Amino acid sequence: MDTEEFRRLGHRVVDWIADYRATTSSRPVMSRVEPGSIRAALPASPPERGEPFEDVLGDLERVVVPGLSHWQHPRFFGYFPSNGELASVLGDFLSTGLGVLGLSWQSSPALTEVEEVATDWMRQMLGLSPAWSGVIQDTASSSTLVALVCARERATDYAMVRGGLQGAAPELVIYTSPQAHSSVEKAALLAGFGRGQVRQVPVDATFAMRPDALAAAVRADRAAGRGPCAVVGTCGSTATTAFDPLGALAEVAREHGMWLHVDAAMAGSAMILPECRPLWDGIEGADSLVLNPHKWLGVAFDCSLYYVRDAQHLVRVMSTNPSYLQTAADGRVRNYRDWGIPLGRRFRSLKLWALIREQGVAALQARLRRDLDNARWLAERVAAEPGWRLLNAPVRLQTLCVRHEPPGLDGDALDRHTLGWVERVNASGFSYLTPAQLEGRWMARISIGATATERAHVAALWQRLREEVRN
Repeated sequence: MDTEEFRRLGHRVVDWIADYRATTSSRPVMSRVEPGSIRAALPASPPERGEPFEDVLGDLERVVVPGLSHWQHPRFFGYFPSNGELASVLGDFLSTGLGVLGLSWQSSPALTEVEEVATDWMRQMLGLSPAWSGVIQDTASSSTLVALVCARERATDYAMVRGGLQGAAPELVIYTSPQAHSSVEKAALLAGFGRGQVRQVPVDATFAMRPDALAAAVRADRAAGRGPCAVVGTCGSTATTAFDPLGALAEVAREHGMWLHVDAAMAGSAMILPECRPLWDGIEGADSLVLNPHKWLGVAFDCSLYYVRDAQHLVRVMSTNPSYLQTAADGRVRNYRDWGIPLGRRFRSLKLWALIREQGVAALQARLRRDLDNARWLAERVAAEPGWRLLNAPVRLQTLCVRHEPPGLDGDALDRHTLGWVERVNASGFSYLTPAQLEGRWMARISIGATATERAHVAALWQRLREEVRN
C-alpha cells in the first residue's frame, strides 16, 4: 500500500468509524452471536495473495461488528465507561501513523516530553501536589504490579537485586480489602508474594477497609515474625465504588514502614471535579497511585496513569541500561523505559494530550457532572420504588448496585430471579448491565458514563427494568 492508496482508504476508514458512531444507538447493545461463530465465518488459512482492502472493510461490517458488544452505545451500562472521545481516537490514529517507539529519550524525544506534559497536566487537573511524577502504562494491572515490586524492594532494601526471592526475609505481607480489584492479587503473585501472604482486611458497612482492622492485622503479622510490606487502598472499588479511608490507611502504613498504593482506576477521573476530591482525602500520604483516563475520562484505550512520589526509587527498581540504548542525553532526560515493565513504548500520550486540548478541562468536568447527576436521578427512583433496593447507598459516583427483591423471595431463588431479569435485558439488545456478587448474593451494576448517554437513556433503562421484573 503506497501513501496515495493509504490516503484514499484512510478517508474510507474515518468515514466508516464516523458512520458507526452516528448509528451505534440503532444496534443491539450486547452481541447476540454464538461462541465460535465469528471464527467459523472467517477462513481457516491465511490468503496466499493479498486482497483488496475493501474486502477487509466488508468483512468488518459483515462478520466482526455483529460480534461486538457496543461500548459506545448510549444504553451501555455495563462494566465501566470506556468510551474513546473522538479527539482521543484521532490522537491514537496519529500515534499509530507516526509509528515511533520510545526506547529512550533519544529514540523519539517528543514521545517522552509530550508524555511529561500530559501527565503533569493531569496531575494539576486532579489537584495533586507537585511531589507526584507520572508515567503512562497500559492498564491498572501493570501499574499495580510495578507498585508492589517497588514496595517489595523498599521493604527488603533491594534484596531481589542481591539474591532474588531467596534473599528476602522475613516473609512479606500485602494488605488489601475483599472489595479490591482482582488485579491486586494477580500483581501480588507476579511480584513473588504467595496467596497466603495477601491479607483481606475486613470492611465496614460502606464496603470500605477498616483502619482498625488493618492495624490489628499488621500487629499480628509482626508478632508472628512476618514483615508487613504494602497496603493497597481502593478509591472507588469495582463492584460498589467504595472508598477506603486513605488518610487513616496512610497513618497505619507510615507507622509500620509500609508502602501505600492507591487503586483509583475508574474513580480517579472524578477527581478533576473539586467537589469529588474529599472522597480521596489523604491521597498525599500514598506512595503510588493509578488511574485510568481510558475509562470515564474518555481517552481511547489503553492509557493508564501511574504516579509516584519517589521517582528515583522507581527508576532504581525498574532501570535497564544496555549499551545500545545509552546516549549523551542520559542524566539530563527521562528514559521512560525505566518507569515500567516494557522496553518499547507507544506514543500513548498523544491521545491524552489531544483529548485535553480539544475538550478543555471545563467540558470534561461538565460531562462527568452530567453523569453524576444522572446517577443521582436514578438512585432516587430506585430507592423510592417498592420492591427495589439500592445496595450502595449513598451513591458516591456514577455506579448503582441494585436488586429487585419481591416479597417472599430470598436466597438462591432471589439469585435466580436477579440473574434472570439481567440476562433478559441484555439478551434483548436494549441495554447492557453486568451482574456481580456482593456479600455472596447477585445484584446488577448500572454504570453510567458512556459519552452519548443522556437523561433520556437512563430513564428508558429504568422503565425497561421495571417492565422486565413484572414479566
